[in-house]
Amino acid sequence: MNSTRPPAVAGAFYPADPRRLAAEVRDHLAAADPASGARPKALVAPHAGYVYSGPVAGSAFRQLEPWRASIRRVILLGPSHFVPLRGLALPSAAAFATPLGDVPLVAGAAERLADLPQVAVADRPHGREHSLEVELPFLQVALDRFELVPLAVGEAGPDEVAAVLERLWGGDETVIVVSTDLSHYLDYATAAARDRATADAIVALDDARIGDGDACGRHPLRGLLVAARRHGLVATELDLRSSGDTAGGGDRSEQVVGYGAFAFA
Repeated sequence: MNSTRPPAVAGAFYPADPRRLAAEVRDHLAAADPASGARPKALVAPHAGYVYSGPVAGSAFRQLEPWRASIRRVILLGPSHFVPLRGLALPSAAAFATPLGDVPLVAGAAERLADLPQVAVADRPHGREHSLEVELPFLQVALDRFELVPLAVGEAGPDEVAAVLERLWGGDETVIVVSTDLSHYLDYATAAARDRATADAIVALDDARIGDGDACGRHPLRGLLVAARRHGLVATELDLRSSGDTAGGGDRSEQVVGYGAFAFA
């Protein structure tokens, strides 16, 4: 990979024009409920096209607003949709680009994780992957300046993911973001029931109740729940909707995708 990983889905999942993109992200953040709890150590946010999941993502990233100047490092985990992967992959790039500018990667992250056999440096999982990229404009607008540790997650057990999070946990300067959508292509009522059960499992920090069909990012999500239990975090549900509620005012006659936003403090 080049020293800067270029955007792969600008103009598709979100606007390629910087002014349009910044305005759209600000609108989603402004429409969300203000932060009302403690400083979040972790967030769960969706990663579909902004017309579908942007309102729910705004509910997650709005929680960072009071700490925008002091959060300087983001650990971002999302599923590898296109490249089969065992474990977690770091890219070799020095930065990730979006239309809003370059996000520098944390230097030395690979060395810090080098003794963990589930982690490798691999660029292919990051080349086309949208699950990490679509969160970056929200982070760029919600925070002042930050460095990034992007991890594409394939087949990995909850304890394997949690071990990586422990190594990168840091202090108040670090926030963890797990990027995942919820149920996929169910009818509206079935999706709502499935996502309700998944949301209840997330709030209960019960990784064993997250089934394979409940979230495309189930592997990083399960690992976060394990780490959150170990650190005594409390999970709060911020938003739970589907494309049947958001896109174009919501079309409940078609199969939908579920989205949830959660904060852990």
